[in-house]
Amino acid sequence: MDSYLANWWHALPDGRLQCDLCPRECKLYEGQRGLCFVRERRGNQVVLDTWGRSSGFCLDPIEKKPLNHFYPGSSILSFGTAGCNLACKFCQNWDISKSRDTDKIGQRVLPEQIAAGCLELKTPAIAFTYNDPIIFAEYAMDVADACHASGIRTVAVTAGYIHPAPRKALFAKMDAANVDLKAFSQSFYASTCSGDLQTVLDTLVYIKHRTNCWLEITTLLIPDANDSDAEIAALSQWVMRELGPDVPLHFSAFHPDYKMLDKPATPPETLIRARRIAIDQGLRYVYTGNIHDAAGGTTDCPSCQHPVIQRDWYHIEAYALTHGNQCPNCSHPIAGHFESLSGEFVQFGRQRIPVQFNS
Repeated sequence: MDSYLANWWHALPDGRLQCDLCPRECKLYEGQRGLCFVRERRGNQVVLDTWGRSSGFCLDPIEKKPLNHFYPGSSILSFGTAGCNLACKFCQNWDISKSRDTDKIGQRVLPEQIAAGCLELKTPAIAFTYNDPIIFAEYAMDVADACHASGIRTVAVTAGYIHPAPRKALFAKMDAANVDLKAFSQSFYASTCSGDLQTVLDTLVYIKHRTNCWLEITTLLIPDANDSDAEIAALSQWVMRELGPDVPLHFSAFHPDYKMLDKPATPPETLIRARRIAIDQGLRYVYTGNIHDAAGGTTDCPSCQHPVIQRDWYHIEAYALTHGNQCPNCSHPIAGHFESLSGEFVQFGRQRIPVQFNS
């Protein structure tokens, strides 16, 4: 299938068609594409070019999404398409998200094939990732329906840049999400991502308070761009006030990429400092990513500080929860979704395992 009739658009009085998926509200003449590149006007309708097409599949530990409180130690099948509705200068997956080459989306896979593949691989979850599932929401939702029918959980890894109506439809079909909060500054969003902060904050509040979707947040810290003590404290205070202390927050290390090659890689000390600031603001589960930091990968009991899940990168070193979600030392419940750690995927650690579907 080369295209799929998109949802969320309407005709304008001047003859253009407006895409209503995200705040960009791209207004299209015949043959024009939105900034995301994958939504195009053809005749008197807007189509999604990437329905049923993927840039590739990989089997990952779920901690790579990153999700530390959603069935830790389990595996997840990850896939994406191409394109993006933001324009982040530091994009770490720019070869996929900014692709204008349809060869990047070579595999044609129907939702039912993906669900069957998860069952064959014995993986309990699917992740919509690499590029943002918001721009292929119709495909992600159809895959989610097929996966749920087979008992497979669904995860969105997203920047949260979406309008309210599609947001409601998409996250109703997600069991968990990791939202990439790029910074806590409107000027950063405008100048570095060509977006706006408030839309993302609205998405975070919506997911937390209006859905059953488990929520975690990631912020990539970039030297001298979004890593000041004041901004980290303000971000943490907002999460504490609007989302509560139990939403896990991940601070991740930047490496020079795409259009931001002039910045150095984030030193580990920055992430360790950010973690301490966030904990001091009252957040109970704060992690560091893309660095080797045992403390920053460990889930501690917020009541007695006993380590309940210890990680080395994405590998589970020790798993001590009892009665499903309780600290073995004081019986305090740990926020999240957990089950007995019986799978063997943890042995793969940081590796990703490519998966090929037969078209």
